[in-house]
Formats: sequence, C-alpha cells, structure tokens
Amino acid sequence: MSKPLAYFRPRHAVILAHPNPASFNGLVADAYCDAVHACGQEAIVRDLYALGFDPLLKNSERPGMTGFHLSADVEAELDAIRGCDVLVLIYPIWFGMPPAIMKGYVDRVLGAGVTPAQVQHRTADTLLRGKSLVSITSSGASKAWLNEQDQIDSLRDVFGRYLRHAFGMKAYDDLHFGETVEGLDQDYVDANLAQVDDRARSICAAVAADNAARRMN
Repeated sequence: MSKPLAYFRPRHAVILAHPNPASFNGLVADAYCDAVHACGQEAIVRDLYALGFDPLLKNSERPGMTGFHLSADVEAELDAIRGCDVLVLIYPIWFGMPPAIMKGYVDRVLGAGVTPAQVQHRTADTLLRGKSLVSITSSGASKAWLNEQDQIDSLRDVFGRYLRHAFGMKAYDDLHFGETVEGLDQDYVDANLAQVDDRARSICAAVAADNAARRMN
C-alpha cells in the first residue's frame, strides 16, 4: 500500500533562543513557520527559554564516560526534532556569540553521543545527517559594523559551516538582521519579516524538489 501524501511532507524544526516572548526573534520564528505552512510543509518550534531547557552538559551524557546515558529532557528534544528535513536556529548575537542556552542545545541535543573522532572524520551518525541547517540571527549593532569586526563571517564558520560538517548535514544557509533594538519602526520590522518569508519559501521549494528527486530514484 502506498504511503499517504502527508507522509512525504517536509518538516522544519525551529529552535528559538530568546528570553523575551515578544522579541523580534519570536516574530522571525512565527514568520518562518507561517511561510512553511503556506507551502504545505510542517513546522514545529522549540522555544528553549519557554521550555526551561537546561544548557549544562552532564558528565554522564559525554560518550565514553562510565554510565553514559542521555537525560530524559535530551531524549524528549531528540524525539521532537526527529524526522525533520530542515533545522532552523533562531537567536540574537550576544558579545559575538549565540546565547548560552543555544550553545547548550548543540552540546546536549544536536551533539548527543557524538565523539571527537566522529566529528574529525565526519562519520557521526546523527538524526541530522543529510538534513539542511539554517541560521537566522539578529544583533543590536549594524550588519556593516559586525562585518568590520569579521564577526558575521566568524559565526558563520563556527556555528554554521562547522556544525554542518560535524553532523553530516548537506546544506547550510543563513540570514542576519542588524540594528534590532527596542522600539523598532514597524516598517523596518515588516521589511525584515518579508525577507524571512522569502527565504523560508525558497528553502521549502528546495527541500520539496530534493524530496521529489529522491522519490523518483
């Protein structure tokens, strides 16, 4: 018996890291998911602050340690994002880096059970292998200023391309919004969210085409 069409619908897991539920980052997550749904695909949001996610890696969660096992909250997150075609990380840049809670999510969830040797040899058999990674970031500083500091390229290398290779992902894309401070003009917000919509629809089209090609083979 053939699988129903819904079985093949691409799925996007959106990981949001901002302490303010009314933040610009939250609006970005909403806009991304709205575009995904408009394209007939699925999206789930894991709001790390709302979940009270613990970013502290436990010694027992480190592969190779005696008594190694994944904690219940890590297992729950793995279950939530399992089967996704696209992993989307949405967060503000603080002091040139992602919030600690996002880094902890990488340590504990995305890197669950992954050894240094697997990272070096790109052999990690994770649920992200063959999937797509997207980072959408914001900063209070302007994009031009951050580029002068080589900050965006540095983050792109460490928290984008590196993670793609470490977890065996097939593609990486990013989008950044500068000067996102309190009291943003609504026209500025709308223009940025329109960019999110455009990028999300482009990603959806690419994923749908890739999935269709795989079904033909």
